[in-house]
Amino acid sequence: MPARAKAAPKGTSSIYRAVWRWHFYAGLLILPFMIMMAITGAAYIYRDEIDDWVYSDLKFVTEMDVPPLPMSTQIDAVRYFVGDTPVKIIPPASPDRSTEIVIATSGGDKRAVYVDPYTGLVLGSMPDRGTVMWLIRRIHSLAEFGTIPNYIIEIASGWSILLVATGMYLWWPQANQKGGVVTLRDTPKRRRWWRDAHAVTGIFIGLFIVFMAGTGMFWSVFWGKYANEFANGTPNGYPSGVRVDVPLSTVPMIEAFGDTGWTTENMPVPLSVDGGPLATGTTAAASTLPQTQTQTQTRIGIDTAIARFTELGIAPGYAISLPKGETGVYSASVYPNDLDQQRVIHLDQYSGRTLINMGYHDYGIFGRIMELGINIHMGQEFGVLNQIFLLVICALIVFMSVSAGVMWWKRRPAGSIGIPPLPRNARSMTIVAAILAIGGIIYPTVGASMIVIWLLDWLFVARPARAMRTA
Repeated sequence: MPARAKAAPKGTSSIYRAVWRWHFYAGLLILPFMIMMAITGAAYIYRDEIDDWVYSDLKFVTEMDVPPLPMSTQIDAVRYFVGDTPVKIIPPASPDRSTEIVIATSGGDKRAVYVDPYTGLVLGSMPDRGTVMWLIRRIHSLAEFGTIPNYIIEIASGWSILLVATGMYLWWPQANQKGGVVTLRDTPKRRRWWRDAHAVTGIFIGLFIVFMAGTGMFWSVFWGKYANEFANGTPNGYPSGVRVDVPLSTVPMIEAFGDTGWTTENMPVPLSVDGGPLATGTTAAASTLPQTQTQTQTRIGIDTAIARFTELGIAPGYAISLPKGETGVYSASVYPNDLDQQRVIHLDQYSGRTLINMGYHDYGIFGRIMELGINIHMGQEFGVLNQIFLLVICALIVFMSVSAGVMWWKRRPAGSIGIPPLPRNARSMTIVAAILAIGGIIYPTVGASMIVIWLLDWLFVARPARAMRTA
């Protein structure tokens, strides 16, 4: 008999059924989250445009033909009306924008106060990170609902990579297959049209799903934390020199700024050493300072600090963290669309001396790759084209997820969840699980969830099904 006649249809092979079964479980687990992440992600791509529209009365002012007031005067205006301590300042990025001054209130929370830089008039305030788009960002990662739900997003991101891998196998065309590879068969009334729509859409955007899931993992609670520690434990992240050339505090950048680049978020903030306690020789760090170093208790003030940041060429739109205590520093950071302008600068609060001045090209190779991936993920790099492209990808992810649901609904037997049939050879399920376990090793939380899914399948589906066949 010819070999072609002996070959079993692809859909009946044990390996195919095992892959299909894992693909089904992956989809059942994460498709709702993929829809949620696609919708919130699509909105967050346009975060600046949306927030500028919603809060235009706070963020924009009438440009005047006079110089803006000194920042110290604007801070005094906020103190007069609010009476609390400023901790962070975002100078206007353009002449028609307001100054944002974040204050620490006596109640322990923080508020963002908006000031007209020409008149010193307080325009209003809101809770710090209280914008609509900040809420969308937190919903996108489920951080709004606590730490445990945030782990779910990490699991969903890892499973989406496995979903693409198994989906590509199921899509792979057979010899002489007509249609369903890059074209659609039948009409939307038939299940096969939805199968083809799901498969063809998935094959075109699969790599982008992997990219978005992979880069999104850098914000995850478990994997992101240890990936960051690994990257910055060597010069492959931020330069090792920033850890040894100047005395450092134990305060990480993310605590000082709240929102900073992934590579630098755990970078410790340096200490002011040209005045205050570190200039008196009372600490070990002071003994390492050059003898010619100026030791003065006079602080430079915010106006001089801003002049220094401008002189050093930092891009507009940067945020300034004010010194905390006698050893604190003036810290400025900016993470614009153009990675070449990404910058972190720390100034001694007494002398104004530059302690750290680091940009994107100072990162190690790992740090540069990760920052590029994150910038693309957030719709920043490549401008409007990046935003439009990601918006299309998000729309296709929603369509692909919906088509999967329709396809499943049309296929499932009445009164059943419609789990794909068990492979005839039980070893096939184990072989496929072992291959997928590679992803579980890379992403441990995904690996743990795979074990749970495998146990549930074995206890409540596979074992009872085999018992019925042998009864």
